[in-house]
Amino acid sequence: MFEGSIVALVTPFKEGKVDEESFLNLIDFQVAGGTQGILISGTTGESATLSDNEKERLFKLTVERLRGKIPFIAGTGTNDTKTTLHLSQKAQEIGADGLLVITPYYNKPTQQGLIEHFSYIAKRISIPIIIYNVPGRTGVSIEPSTLAELAKIKNIIGVKEATGSMKQATEINLLCPDDFIMLSGDDFTYLPFLAAGGRGIISVSANIIPDKMQKIYSEFKEGRISEARTLHNEVFDLHKMMFMETNPIPVKTALALMNKIKPEFRLPLCQMKEENKNKLVEELKKHKLI
Repeated sequence: MFEGSIVALVTPFKEGKVDEESFLNLIDFQVAGGTQGILISGTTGESATLSDNEKERLFKLTVERLRGKIPFIAGTGTNDTKTTLHLSQKAQEIGADGLLVITPYYNKPTQQGLIEHFSYIAKRISIPIIIYNVPGRTGVSIEPSTLAELAKIKNIIGVKEATGSMKQATEINLLCPDDFIMLSGDDFTYLPFLAAGGRGIISVSANIIPDKMQKIYSEFKEGRISEARTLHNEVFDLHKMMFMETNPIPVKTALALMNKIKPEFRLPLCQMKEENKNKLVEELKKHKLI
């Protein structure tokens, strides 16, 4: 169910509130572009500043709009186990196909603490769980051996691995069962990650180029490695633009320039620097996105 290019969808705002009309239009744009799955309320969706009620509303809107066309993953992870469980249970009730649960941030749990955290949630949820490892944001990294232990739990089915390390990806591939799903969380290393055993990506850039991000996967899967590499190289500079400032500032700015959302963020995120925005405009023009 979870493979190919899965978009980490932004959350559009309008005058401080979630812009539901633009949100639904973004979902339609992704489906039309061939995206193989949609993640709601991840880092790119500014989950840290969304209230629980807003998250639940977004989950409901997504289920209603998709109507099962492609898988829907709900981002429900927090740095508190009980809060994560509550959100996870709500997402399951609403109809999410799976959950993305981040390693707890700020607390800096030990590897044993991570095992207990994810086990606690998984044993109280029936839908699939994908663990999200992004130490650059959380301050803690889940080790491959820890993932191998958690992979023994039936509904912990994969990991979004965002370290960008091919060594880490290879170790996970070697230690975990063959059916354990590795998804890249790093647009820059998408193609190398597939070669290391990955089954796809949860992508930022897919917000603006869903068709190309999915095509990289389909070309690779069909054995057309040269074609996949050509596409990977073609969008590499665009990936750079998406991370020239803190995600999701550049990608939301890009979507605003494409007239798909309002250029609005929730503090502490703010508007893009003008000099960087000018560089982004030139790159978007090069790809004929504006």
